[in-house]
Parts: sequence; C-alpha cells; structure tokens
Amino acid sequence: MDAALNPTHIIEHDRLHLLTAREAARYLRISLSTLYRLERDGQLESLRMPGGHRRYTIQMLNACLTNGHDLLGTTVQ
Repeated sequence: MDAALNPTHIIEHDRLHLLTAREAARYLRISLSTLYRLERDGQLESLRMPGGHRRYTIQMLNACLTNGHDLLGTTVQ
C-alpha cells in the first residue's frame, strides 16, 4: 500500500494533511459515491479548492465516524 494512503501514516505524519476524495474514501473504507453521498447529506464536511476539488482532513473524517453515522446509510441510534 502506498504510504500516503496508509491511515496510520497520515495520522502520525501531520494532522492538518489534506486528503483527496479518493484518499478519504480509502481511509473510511467506502466507495467514492458513498463519500459524495455523505457530503451531500450533510454528514461529512469538505474543503473546496479553487479548482473545485474536494479535500478532507483526518479530523473531518473522524468526526463523521464519531458523530454516530453509519457509513452504510443509516444513522446509529
């Protein structure tokens, strides 16, 4: 696995490291379409770069996990 896509490497390396959508989906172990759905549904925040590309921080991704959201599409009660 590429070191840039290894979640533990990212966490240890730099907490403000920006991940691409593909890297974020791989970190969360979901598809890109699920990642975009989570964002569309307001369950995940993203940063938009001047060219329109989405970027994510580890904190954003972890917040999605800890806010009680089930990545399969239902909210955990």
